[in-house]
Amino acid sequence: MTLIRRSSTAIPIALVLTLAAGSALAGTTGTEFQTMYTTLLNWATGFLGKSIAIAAFILGAGIGIARSSPIPALAGVVFALFMVYVPTIIDSIMTAVI
Repeated sequence: MTLIRRSSTAIPIALVLTLAAGSALAGTTGTEFQTMYTTLLNWATGFLGKSIAIAAFILGAGIGIARSSPIPALAGVVFALFMVYVPTIIDSIMTAVI
């Protein structure tokens, strides 16, 4: 099968699937998991999340000192940044309305 023949069958299928797609309402409807979501968000952005971020940095710094390498400490910093920013990013992605 040539490339032209493959793309000539794939393009109409992709077009039909695109037009048949429904609205994404995953982050704006349903209250079944609202309590769990709020609890996890409070943990991640509250004192538990800050404690985990600080512990990751201290652990990375300790491993970095033991290995004489700054890379584990940088991994701890990256993990700490993820703990701070990822809940906001995920919330923005899930509640975005197209």
